[in-house]
Amino acid sequence: MSTLHALLPPLAHVRASPAFMGWLARGDRLPKAGDARMGLLRELFHFADDSVPAAALRHLCHGDDATAGAWLCADPAWVRSEATGARLMAWPLCDVSADEAEALAGALRPLFGDAGAPLSIDTPSAWCLHLLPGAPRANFRAPVDALGVDLVDCLPEGDAGRAWRRLFNETQIVLHAHPVNAARIAAGKRPVNALWFWGAGALPASVESGLQVVASVDDVVRGLAKMGGAVRVEPLPDALETAPRSGMALLDLDIPGHAGSAVEWLAHFQRWLRERRFDAIAITFADGERFRVRHGHRLRVWRRA
Repeated sequence: MSTLHALLPPLAHVRASPAFMGWLARGDRLPKAGDARMGLLRELFHFADDSVPAAALRHLCHGDDATAGAWLCADPAWVRSEATGARLMAWPLCDVSADEAEALAGALRPLFGDAGAPLSIDTPSAWCLHLLPGAPRANFRAPVDALGVDLVDCLPEGDAGRAWRRLFNETQIVLHAHPVNAARIAAGKRPVNALWFWGAGALPASVESGLQVVASVDDVVRGLAKMGGAVRVEPLPDALETAPRSGMALLDLDIPGHAGSAVEWLAHFQRWLRERRFDAIAITFADGERFRVRHGHRLRVWRRA
């Protein structure tokens, strides 16, 4: 059976669309998922590691040295200071320009080089550290799980995390006084006043997947697709028009800043089922809500949103 797996923003983003909610109501509601995005990726991409090494997979899409050891995401972020502490308030910072990224990273490279974790820029809003032998290891919290949470509850804990807490603080000191941030604040933009560490690990030895087409702008997904042999394309309708009718495809619409685009895809979903481009469309929302709509479900006219 040909199935399109679609990752969408939280269900709340389509609740205001009676047409979309009515279409979902005709399908089957599936059990709610915990970590929806990572859970679906682990379902569609099979590899031995327990966690998804986001940094190494992202770097694979931009560098030719991704197979060399372990990597760690070190993404530009905005942390807001409060009377009782501080919180991660913005990630990713998609408005950071290439020139701003290079200027900020240039000021930080000596700090991370001395720590045995050279700093690289994959994209202006996605940076990484190459963890050389001897670099400290710790457990890190994904930024999507840390947004709005007190830093005390998010930074690496214990003796293993002490070096990273120190690097986090020293990074803030360097960034606080940087001219790029003075200019960003003057322009009404959020400053890059922290780097968020997460997604540590080395590339899997191998990745297996039954997907024939992967449409995503997320470099973690694109890296998995590259290792799994799937065709990588941008998330445009034309990309899926030629998808094999006997295989599986992944469409990733859970993209920061593009939440409204999910509703716009309803016409494509309906037509693809009507024309048997896909036998079923499995929808996974970022908040864990899941549905499966099949070709025959169009006859369930008695169901309402």
